[in-house]
Formats: sequence, C-alpha cells, structure tokens
Amino acid sequence: MFPKITLEQWATFKAVVEEGSFAKAAERLNKSQSSVSYIVSCMQQQLPVPALVQQGRKSELTEAGKLLYRHASNLLSQAKEIENIAKYLATGWETEITLALDAVVPQDPLFCALQRFSSAHPEPRINIVESVLSGTDEAVLFRKADIVLSPTVVTGFIGIPLSKTDLVYVASPSHPLGQLDRKITALDLQRHRQIVVKDSGLKRQRDAGWLGAEQRWSFSHLNSSIEAAKAGLGFAKLPRDRIRQPLHKQELVQLDTDVNMDTHIPIYLIKTAQSEAGPAVEALTQFLLESFKQEFHFTTTE
Repeated sequence: MFPKITLEQWATFKAVVEEGSFAKAAERLNKSQSSVSYIVSCMQQQLPVPALVQQGRKSELTEAGKLLYRHASNLLSQAKEIENIAKYLATGWETEITLALDAVVPQDPLFCALQRFSSAHPEPRINIVESVLSGTDEAVLFRKADIVLSPTVVTGFIGIPLSKTDLVYVASPSHPLGQLDRKITALDLQRHRQIVVKDSGLKRQRDAGWLGAEQRWSFSHLNSSIEAAKAGLGFAKLPRDRIRQPLHKQELVQLDTDVNMDTHIPIYLIKTAQSEAGPAVEALTQFLLESFKQEFHFTTTE
C-alpha cells in the first residue's frame, strides 16, 4: 500500500516550518504562495492529527507536528541519499570491497587508510577478512578478496611492496624465560611451551617461524595468542606493531634470543583482479599505499 502523503508534501511542510511562513517557503521552493498553502492543506487533511495550527498570521507546530517534522526531515534525507546512491552506481564504482589481511599487518596505517577512503567515498561497503599464513594465500588464489595484504606473493600475482614488520620473541615478565638475565638459546626455548597462531587455510596449511618447542598451544586468532602470552602460558613470536602497548606496560617483555628466523617480514598489497580491478578498489589501493608510505617512509612502486 502506497503512502497517502507524497515526498513533495513533506518537503513543502518542512520548508514552511523552517522558513516560518508560507510566503518565505514559496520563495524557497520557487512556487506561488497559494500553491504552497494548498499542498500543506491537502497534507493536513490526510493526517489524523493536525501538524500546524494558525496563530494570527503565523502557522505554529503542534506537539504532534514537532514529531512529524523530525520524521519528515529524516525521510527526505533518506530519499536524497537514495538518489545519491543511484548516481554513484551510474559511475560504475563497486558497491562492496573485500579486504583480506594477514595477522602480521600493522593496523595503525591500515585504519588511517580506511578512514580516509570512507570520508572520500562513503558509499562502498568494506568487508574485512582476517587470515593467517596459507589462509591469506587462499584469499588471493581463490579471489576471496579484492585486495589482500600479505607477507608472501602467490606465484602469478603482482605484489606491491607496502611496508615491513618485525616479529619478536616475547613472554610475560613472570614467565621463566622473562626472568633470565642472559641471552636465550634455542635450547632454552625448547624447554618451554610456545604459543602460536594456527594457519587459517583450508587447503594447504603450513607452518612459519621457529617451531622447535616440544609443547605448542595453537590459537586461531592473534589477539588470543597475545593474551595467552600475557597470562604466562608460554612464549610467542609476535608482530611488534601489535604488542606495543603490552610491551610499554611491561605485560610482555622482549626476549633476547640467538634464534633469528624470519625476523623482518615484508608486507605486500595484492589486487586479485590485477589489471581488471574496479575504480573503488583502485581508490582504496592508493589510500593504502599513501598511508603505509607515510607511516613507514617506505618507497612503494608498482
């Protein structure tokens, strides 16, 4: 069933309220005063309660009218938004972008880029997919995402250097490794439980980093592994960017080890559609490149 009151009637009512008179509303709407008066009168007849009452030469809002005015303003804003979306769709821009992130990706420049993109282009929805190891590779291979931020580049795809991140060995200050006042050897690490983040891939899971500890507890999310290390459940090798606060608060301490594998990890930006990427993907790509370049002063070239 269609509404009895049209958008034109609500817009005219809104103009009368905001201008304070039919004459001024007529000027604003480029209509005659009699036309504005007729439109509002017809609207009033359709309402079960009056929205305006005449007080001398002025029309005053009733209590019901105040509520109707607020809802009418929202309705007209939504109608305008629908028109803007239609104009946006006519440009050929994507309505949705999926961004896949490996767990080691630094978050500050990422969120800065997303904020800037959203301010410039609020229409597209963005889906964030968090992955680990081969799960990130699968996002590229099976095109589960439009843009992938990954420490590896799958054969056949082009990776744009984005930044680098450091992985460091850490443990709780109360953990035995956190209390050693000497360089920690691989043998020391082998004697204690290692906290690792489980590969999120489904097809070809793989391991990465030093995994020499006899005991290992695997977590499916990086945040859980950080909390486990803070609780003293084991030591872990974690991205420095993601544990700055725990290190600053001394909830975690960096271990001085002689084990040095995959300490500096590159981060690449991969467009899975490559040369066929749409304008929204291209725009987000540029915001990401600029944000990471500013954060790390890292030269990015295609």
